[in-house]
Parts: sequence; structure tokens; C-alpha cells
Amino acid sequence: MRSFLINRISQSLVLLVIVSMIGFGVLNLIPGGPLAQYGLDPGMTQEDMARLTEQLGLNRPIWVQYFGWAGGLLQGDWGHSFRDGAPVLNVIGRHIVATLLLMGSSTAVAIAIGTWIGIRGATHRYSVFDYTATIGAMVALSIPTFWFGLIGIYVFSLRLGWFPAGNMYTIGDGSVLDVLHHLIMPSIVLALVHIAIWSRYMRSATLEAINQDFVKTARAKGLSERRVLIKHVVGNALLPMITLAGMQLPSVLTGALVTETVFTWPGMGRLFLDSLGYSDYPVVMGLLMFSAILVILGNLLADIIIAIVDPRIRLA
Repeated sequence: MRSFLINRISQSLVLLVIVSMIGFGVLNLIPGGPLAQYGLDPGMTQEDMARLTEQLGLNRPIWVQYFGWAGGLLQGDWGHSFRDGAPVLNVIGRHIVATLLLMGSSTAVAIAIGTWIGIRGATHRYSVFDYTATIGAMVALSIPTFWFGLIGIYVFSLRLGWFPAGNMYTIGDGSVLDVLHHLIMPSIVLALVHIAIWSRYMRSATLEAINQDFVKTARAKGLSERRVLIKHVVGNALLPMITLAGMQLPSVLTGALVTETVFTWPGMGRLFLDSLGYSDYPVVMGLLMFSAILVILGNLLADIIIAIVDPRIRLA
């Protein structure tokens, strides 16, 4: 187990370095560079631009800039925002809770509903429920997230008035119930695509487990169908779902970016788009690294859980 952990952690660290190098290089290749926003100011002179370039170290070779930035990153200094001069970690910290709340709630909804739909579809193959779930999954996977968000706002906010159209809380309120009321619609919209994915994977995994010899043996021993399903089928069908949970993190983060924009949810996705618009590269790189760390940690945790549950994985 120790060698397995060392191997996976080493791979994760190498991947994180590669992501940081690619992200840093791509941002520096964007036309206009980090000071593009300052160039739009009519009062900004060439001397001012030269002084800013010198202060920010942008006149140095790109590899020197990268190692300087990476060295600060390892020491907890993620740089300062070009927009307001605030430390990048503080800027991200003001938005991370909103994103984690949205991601966590949507993931919980997707796993709970998707798992139930998948198991029921597998145990009631070719039924009306199974066909309906299959068609619903195809529709959810075919339609963009922002479209679901706009339809949800129109129907449930403008027409019915059941939920707020956007933001995280009502100004002047901000209670737990108020935040939950604002959270319901964006979390469901973000969860829709992942419900479809989870239900399809869970259906396939359940069908595969049902046809295994140990399930037939359990039935032959006289165990009830319910006990066979819960104790033998579902437990084994959930194993590949652990890996799927780690693999879904990138798509959840991407969906959160779109959902936060549609519902003006004050999370990291919306901050990312705002920072790109202002050419606030330190914040953009900070968000990129933070997202990469979340994704890599999620996949690493999934690998560790799988290795604990199924020791055969440790030999891979």
C-alpha cells in the first residue's frame, strides 16, 4: 500500500507541475499580455507602462517569471490581484465557500438520484421507467447547462415565483434558509447532466453485478431478492462509481462556471470570468492552480478508496 501511495502521489505532483507550466505559458501568450487592461487607460503613458512592467517583473524571460511565481506559490505567496492589489488567496477565499457549497449540493443530488435511477432501471429492464430514464438521460446530455438554467429562471422564477432568479442570498437577509432557497435551483441545474451520467453508469454496473456467479449463488441459498440486491449487487456495483466520482470533478467545476454565470452565483467560476475580462492574470493562475489541486486530490482520493476496498488495484 505504501508503494501504491508513493506512486500515485508522485504522479499527482508531476501532473500539477505540468498543469502550472502549461497554464502560465498560455496566459503569457495571450495578445496584450497582463498589462492589456492598463493600456486602455488614456492617461497611461509609455513611461508608466515601462515602470509597471519593471515592478511586476514582466520584462524578465518567461522561464524566470515562472520559477519566481512557482517559488512564491510553494511559500504560500500566490501573488496579488492586478485589479485591487489584494492577495490572490484572499480573493479566492472570498468565493470558494460559494463554489464548494454549489458543487457539494449538486454532487450529492446527482449521486443520490442517479444511483437510484440506475439501480431501478437495471432491476426493471425494458420497463416504462427504464425507457423514460434512458430518454431523459439523452436529453440531459444533449442540452447545454446554461439552457436549463435559463429555462429554470423563466419558469420557476419569472412565471411561478418559487425561487429567486439569482445571487446567493437576499440583501439584508443572508440566513441559512435564505441561502438554501437561493441554492435549490442552481444546484439542481448543475446536477442534471451528472444525474444522467451517474444513472447510465450505475445501470451498467448493476447489470454486470447481477449476472455474476456469486449473485446466483446467493439466490440459490434462498436469500430474498432485496437482500441480494443490497448486500451483493449494489456493494459491488458501487466500486466503479468511486472512480467515476473522481473523474466527474473537472466537469462539475466546468458546469459550476456556467451555472454561476447564469445565476450570478458569487463563486470561483464567476470570479474566473471576471478576472479574465480584467486581465487579472495572478487571480486567473491562482484559480487554475486551485481547481487543478481540487481535481487531482479528488482523483487521488478516489484511487486510495478503491485500493482500500479492492486490494487488487494496488498491484496495478
